[in-house]
Amino acid sequence: MKRISILIFLFLVQTIVIAQSKKVLFETNYGSFKVVLYDFTPHHQQLFLDAIKDDVYKDAFFNRIIEGFVVQGGMHDDEIAQREGGLPENEKKRLPAEFDSRAIHKIGALGAGRDVNEQKASFLNQIYFVVGKKVTQEDLDVVQTKKGITYTAEQQYQYLNKGGLPRLDGDYTVFGEVYEGYDVLEQISKVRTNVKDAPLRAISFSVSEINE
Repeated sequence: MKRISILIFLFLVQTIVIAQSKKVLFETNYGSFKVVLYDFTPHHQQLFLDAIKDDVYKDAFFNRIIEGFVVQGGMHDDEIAQREGGLPENEKKRLPAEFDSRAIHKIGALGAGRDVNEQKASFLNQIYFVVGKKVTQEDLDVVQTKKGITYTAEQQYQYLNKGGLPRLDGDYTVFGEVYEGYDVLEQISKVRTNVKDAPLRAISFSVSEINE
């Protein structure tokens, strides 16, 4: 019975990935991995695709890496703060949050970075991948009670057996996930960093849209 449940879960996960229409390839100096962009977060999907066309993510860098947490790339917080220095809040360009119950911070999830703002709106050119840690049932219970979230059986299985960062659900927009080559991302997450979480060796990446 347990084996049947696992097979059903894997089928459902694969079905979600196949059902999405947009996929991209990340090429890094550690190897390549593939990502699906969710159709149910259309504004973040389109923002990312437009950024690819505008070469925003051509020879970009993963500039903040925390093992057991995230691999972050694109514009750094400090760079954004410098660019926006002196601007009033209503002139800082952000993309409104797109929270969907199907999009959670499981291992390999692609999310949009943001600063502290009441709307939880996203930066335009900052992304991160979840390389989270082990999750317990107690962790999930706390998140569900605190945030009013109800995880499906499949989502609970994903968190409890694979790990992730459920505490970020409902606070940061998740708009895609790695579906092939996660081992590359995991390798990147373990590189040596300095006290500011910047890798000691530059890790570049480029992104292109693919058809599969």
